[in-house]
Amino acid sequence: MSPRFDAIGLVASDMAASVAFYRRLGLAFPEGSENQPHAEAHLPGGLRLLLDTEETVRSFHPDWQPPSGGGRHSLALRCDSPAEVDSVYEELVGAGYRGDLKPWDAVWGQRYAVVLDPDGNGVDLFAPLPGTGQ
Repeated sequence: MSPRFDAIGLVASDMAASVAFYRRLGLAFPEGSENQPHAEAHLPGGLRLLLDTEETVRSFHPDWQPPSGGGRHSLALRCDSPAEVDSVYEELVGAGYRGDLKPWDAVWGQRYAVVLDPDGNGVDLFAPLPGTGQ
């Protein structure tokens, strides 16, 4: 027996806001997820994104406190093209989400940008630059 990577779990301070954010990025949460204490979206490749409310986490870990600060992890979403990185970034920022790093051409051969979800988790948007094969 060996453990296998199956899911990424995030704690949402506002489930409806988090579900709406990730739906804008194309994740398919079941209808009504925004009103639940736990929600799951299946990702390509068989992984899942799990969202739990702070109250849910406290129900099994009463001393838990939300972390302060941020920047210790991020989710990275591959876009189909450098232009899509720019358009998704602009769409999210235009919808009121906070941009953390405007789109730029990274030295490792990718168009890259970072937006923050409603809880301040980094969501990296990237696509290979033409001719780099990344």
